[in-house]
Amino acid sequence: MKVKRLLLFECVTMMAFFAAAAPVRADNPKSQEAFDRLASLQGEWRGEQGGKKINVTYTLTANGSALMEQFRPESGPVMITMFIVDGNHLIATHYCSAKNQPQMATPAITDPQKPLAFSLTHITGLKSPDDWHNTGLTVIQEDDDHLTQEWTYESKGKSGKTVFRYTRVARGGS
Repeated sequence: MKVKRLLLFECVTMMAFFAAAAPVRADNPKSQEAFDRLASLQGEWRGEQGGKKINVTYTLTANGSALMEQFRPESGPVMITMFIVDGNHLIATHYCSAKNQPQMATPAITDPQKPLAFSLTHITGLKSPDDWHNTGLTVIQEDDDHLTQEWTYESKGKSGKTVFRYTRVARGGS
C-alpha cells in the first residue's frame, strides 16, 4: 500500500513539474499565433544596409515566452530587441546603441498573417526628446527565407525611416 501511495505521489509530482515547465500560452490565440509566426524566424539572417553587412540572430528564450533578436552590424555596437505577447497584442522592447529603450506595441492582432506594425508606447533612457530614438517597427515576413524590417525614428524634431532586408542563412551554412 505504501508503495502505491509513493508511486502515486511521484506521478502527481512529475505531472505538476511538467505542467509548470510547459510554455505559457496567451489568452488570445491570434496574438499567440502572430508570436509563433515571428518565432519561426529563429536562426541566422544576413543583410546589408548603407553598404554595411549585418548579421541578425533570433533566439526563442524564457521558456518560449520571448523572442530575442540580436542585431550585429559589421562594425558598431550590438543591439537587442525582445518580442513578447501581452494579451491581444505583441510588445517589442529595443535596447538601442543610442542608450535608450523604446517599447513599442502592435494594435490588437486581428490577422496573424499580416505584417506586424509596432508603435512607440513609451521610452526609457531618453535624455532629451531631441535625442535620436526609434518610434516604430514594421516586421514583414515575406516568406520563410526573406524578412524586411522598417524602423521609424525621430531626431532633433525630424523623422525618418530605415529599411533593412534580410535573407535566412541556410542551416549549417556560413
